[in-house]
Amino acid sequence: MYKITLAKTAGFCFGVRRAVDRAFSLAEEKKDAVTLGPLIHNPQVVERLSKMGLSPVSSPEEVKEGQTVLIRSHGVGKEIYDRLLGHEIVDCTCPFVEKIHKIAAEESAAGKIILIAGDASHPEVQGIIGFCETEAMTFRTEEELKKILEKLKAEGEKPIAVVAQTTFHEILWEKFQEIIKNLYTNAQIFDTICSATTARQKEAVELARESDFMVVIGGRKSSNTLKLYEICSRFCETILTESKTELDKRRILRHNRIGVTAGASTPADIIKEVLNTMTEILENQDEEMNFAELLEQSLNANNEKLYTNKRVKGVITNIAPNELHVDVGAKQAGIVPASELSDDPSVTTSSFQKGEEIDLIVMKVNDQEGIVTLSKKRCDAEAGYDAICKAYEDQSVLEGTVVEVVKGGVLVLTNGLKVFVPASMTSDRKVEDLNTLLKKDVRFKIIEINDRRRRAVGSIRAVLNDEKKAKQEEFWANVEVGKVYHGEVKSLTSYGAFVDLGGVDGMIHITELSWTRIKSPEEVVHVGDMVEVYIKDIDPEKKKISLGYKKSEDNPWEIFKRDYQIGDVVEVKIVSTTSFGAFAQIIPGVDGLIHISQIANERIAKVTDKLSVGDVVNAKIIDIDFDKKKVSLSIRATLDEEPAEEEEEEEESSNTSQYAADLEGIEGVTVE
Repeated sequence: MYKITLAKTAGFCFGVRRAVDRAFSLAEEKKDAVTLGPLIHNPQVVERLSKMGLSPVSSPEEVKEGQTVLIRSHGVGKEIYDRLLGHEIVDCTCPFVEKIHKIAAEESAAGKIILIAGDASHPEVQGIIGFCETEAMTFRTEEELKKILEKLKAEGEKPIAVVAQTTFHEILWEKFQEIIKNLYTNAQIFDTICSATTARQKEAVELARESDFMVVIGGRKSSNTLKLYEICSRFCETILTESKTELDKRRILRHNRIGVTAGASTPADIIKEVLNTMTEILENQDEEMNFAELLEQSLNANNEKLYTNKRVKGVITNIAPNELHVDVGAKQAGIVPASELSDDPSVTTSSFQKGEEIDLIVMKVNDQEGIVTLSKKRCDAEAGYDAICKAYEDQSVLEGTVVEVVKGGVLVLTNGLKVFVPASMTSDRKVEDLNTLLKKDVRFKIIEINDRRRRAVGSIRAVLNDEKKAKQEEFWANVEVGKVYHGEVKSLTSYGAFVDLGGVDGMIHITELSWTRIKSPEEVVHVGDMVEVYIKDIDPEKKKISLGYKKSEDNPWEIFKRDYQIGDVVEVKIVSTTSFGAFAQIIPGVDGLIHISQIANERIAKVTDKLSVGDVVNAKIIDIDFDKKKVSLSIRATLDEEPAEEEEEEEESSNTSQYAADLEGIEGVTVE
């Protein structure tokens, strides 16, 4: 039993319906009027209006004096309005398009460059460009967008405003937005895809998934119709037809679940005609099938019968830049488009050789033209899906390459099939920028299978966790106190640093980071540093590891022991004072005590009467206790060693006084 399902959103959108209704009103009024360009991308409607006296013109200069001009829903640029001065204008520009005109005018007036996602030759895009006061750039692919952004970045990241043609592909538009956000900081993005277009495309996806065969009705020059065809083709066999006369009976008869949608410029009467014709074909399918079978038998008496989704083997007979020619043992010539070779972008037609036999799947059979279109990519994907299902059952590890960043994750190519890996599953740690994974080889496990959609979900994190667990088991089996490791500093706290030893973290306490007192671990190490540590202590039950970092050769007491001895006079710095003396730094990490009795030759009441923190003085080492790490210093001992110098100073002072006295009384001399 057959079933035909028509999409609720099929046919005229609001903007097109308004323009068509107004055009027919003008025609019925016998008003001398023209449309600037074909009213809509539907040849039947345009022809009907022309017969009623409302014909299209290609430019304002073709409009005759006294004629009314109808502006179609695509809209036009400001310059066109200027060229139409003096003529009555019926403006049927779609409100959604007018919104983009306003954005383009305002943002360009503010000095921004306008980027437009769409076809540069499309009248809607040309109209948008016509409202830009600054430079406008168009793009349709990721590559084109990236080139534009790279150029603008090289020019100093000029401010840009980004819009999309109202009928643009929604999924592709979402990808474009992600690219812009990741690559360009000085950008403002406006979501300008028509809500009717969005709804139409979403419904097309849902209907195509539930159908064996899709019929898209609309003009071949209609942008939104072509996008519907592109979308539906991803899920099932799809045809595009402008009218009932183009329907292929044999293709219709091969299917039971048929979905139908139509572009925004497709009139309701054409949709009805197509539906009625399909219904007639299916209701008489016994007769039609008998005829089709007889015809097929007569045409394929000595050839293999081909049909959609059949697996075949093909021998390459010729290699062209954009396709492979293959012999599949049938009357039709076999063609493998370059786009159907592989999901791997590095695979091109030059990757193959004449005479090579390859496995293929039939995509489309065109008996009228004698051509069968085939896909190696789909064949590889089916074989790959079987391998993926087995890996899912066995929980074995697969290898693949990250080929694309999509919303919510990445796509990994393995066995000719793309596996979706959610962002949360791309690593055992949060990945801030998924683009860093592009073109990287990864290992992953399959965690979910959808047989109906033949899709799989993978996890890189699962493999990393398994590997980490294995490393942990190996570590605990071999770890021992004193063993030296090289590890990466993973995090810092106020009390220490955590180091990855290979799947297991150990901690260096802040007191183990330096022989001198530090306030923060960051004074010694930073996240990402590779450090050499040794095991100080192990708690296997709690899985805790204490690490040592300080080297014995860096121990300041060992340096002091090597370089200093009792009796040495050293320059020291006062670091603190107490009631009984002052502590002075000899070298970093070694302080000595200057007892109050050792500060001066005379008795002093307070240490601070003679010394302050920060003072630099000479002191003699008078005692060392290495066991208790104590050093005694004396300033007084250095003073007792300088009496001769003091006597000389007193004698010199006495002589100077006598000299001055001798000079007193000499006329003209004053002694101070």
